[in-house]
Amino acid sequence: MKRIILSLTSILLLAGCCSKLTTTEVRLTSEAGEKYAEQAPIKFRKGKAPVALVNINPADERQTIDGFGGSLTESSAFVLACMSPKQRLTVLQELYGEQGANFTVSRTQIGASDFSVEGKYSLAEQDGDTALLSFSLDRDKEGFAQATYPQIKDEHYDLYHLMHDVMAIKQSQDDQTYRVMANTWTAPAWMKQNKKYYERENGFHRGGELLPQYYQTYANYLAKYVEAWRAEGLNIWAVTPVNEPMGNDGGWESMDFSPAVEAEFIAKYLGPTFDARGLSDVAIYGFDQNIFEMGPYTAAIYGDEAACRYTTGMAVHWYGSTIDCFPAVLDSVHALYPCKTIFHSEGCVDNLGCEPWDGVTDPVGFKESGWFNNDAFWWGENATDWAYSTRWAGNTHPKYAPVHRYARYIIDGMNHWLTGFCDWNIVLDSIGGPNHVNNFAAAPVMVDYGNDIIYYTPYYYVLKHFSRSMRPGDKVVGCQVSAISGMPEMLHVCAVKKPNGVIAINILNRATEPYSFNLQLGNYFATIHLPANCVETIEVELPE
Repeated sequence: MKRIILSLTSILLLAGCCSKLTTTEVRLTSEAGEKYAEQAPIKFRKGKAPVALVNINPADERQTIDGFGGSLTESSAFVLACMSPKQRLTVLQELYGEQGANFTVSRTQIGASDFSVEGKYSLAEQDGDTALLSFSLDRDKEGFAQATYPQIKDEHYDLYHLMHDVMAIKQSQDDQTYRVMANTWTAPAWMKQNKKYYERENGFHRGGELLPQYYQTYANYLAKYVEAWRAEGLNIWAVTPVNEPMGNDGGWESMDFSPAVEAEFIAKYLGPTFDARGLSDVAIYGFDQNIFEMGPYTAAIYGDEAACRYTTGMAVHWYGSTIDCFPAVLDSVHALYPCKTIFHSEGCVDNLGCEPWDGVTDPVGFKESGWFNNDAFWWGENATDWAYSTRWAGNTHPKYAPVHRYARYIIDGMNHWLTGFCDWNIVLDSIGGPNHVNNFAAAPVMVDYGNDIIYYTPYYYVLKHFSRSMRPGDKVVGCQVSAISGMPEMLHVCAVKKPNGVIAINILNRATEPYSFNLQLGNYFATIHLPANCVETIEVELPE
């Protein structure tokens, strides 16, 4: 009888163990100073929470994650060239290595962008060269001369070597998920009606249009770029016809593509050219500008049978608002075209270092000492964007906390069909450059090379949360925050399900005080205790 009693006790203990789950990992970044810091495990109990503020349904599998990362630009290469090889490798390992953020996506420029050191160049500069005999990657291999830029420590380092360094890091860890999106800001100037990379003079504020006789040449130009990097051992994952086809007011390199022209270009030129040259595995994304303006482009591109067939999805930016990811727009586009994806290709804290456009002085930010090596700036509502104090502002462009903007946009975007997020420049200097038109912006890593200071901004650690917990191939799952009080407005939650069954949950608490709530995860629940102003990642393995 004693042996039977012991057996029953063992069964009861076993049953008790099966009724609980313990997190496999909990990480926290907060205004109080934690930076992707490991936290104590959280116990999940089987059953229904009395009142669940957050409900996550692991069975409600949605879009597949493409990945998270940042952009490899000439400006980033310049800053890295101002560092010692050891410092440079440390930064790149932190961004792309297994022990760091382990970014799986990069975006890069084909020719010049505003984040080029001097700008106004392409990879085929010979006027009228329709055969593209002058095409070459050599412009990205020129390095930066110390005679011109005395801060440079490595004259031979450039965008080409940056691309190779990142590729080497990913190859060393046998990362098959790493992917690069390549984008042009403009075709070579000789292919355009204004023969300029951009113009903001004599009453003209525009990038100019691609001449119809060069549609095929431009498609060949994009194909040759992909082929050139394949010869270097890097398969380009995706391209867009042009960055920001609606223009940027002629402030820097740009080219205007109307919805109808972009649809025609994809259908008749870019898609067929990629097919004919064995590049049909390269994804073509349309649009590549602000979410709220996407509608006419999706209608034109997806409304054209051939353009729709060649297009994987839409690339979007976040500059339409500092607080809103336009969920209704994302939902409507997905509902109309559920087989297509939506990928965030660019976003940053822009207008860095500028006074508000109405000339009002802001005593908090806008000077170098305001944001560089100062975590408080990034957690507080100190930043403004291009539309602050303009007719565009309304309620969509108020001052904002950069950390909140990143975390909220990513979380809400994932809950409304985004498949990934690529930040703008991975590294910039302490004033948000170099930028050849003084369009300064933030980067996850900012460097004062004069004083040898490398600053990982708080939002870098937020990107690390998402990149490490939401990997390519993971599935976003249904997540709902109940509106039972005023607090949910400050709480943002998303979750993914990994192929091995692990659920990764990312939470933003924007409130200035700690907050506790019940979280229901399938048939299990836990009470989550969040400190003020923080991002937390919780990973837990559900039983089969």
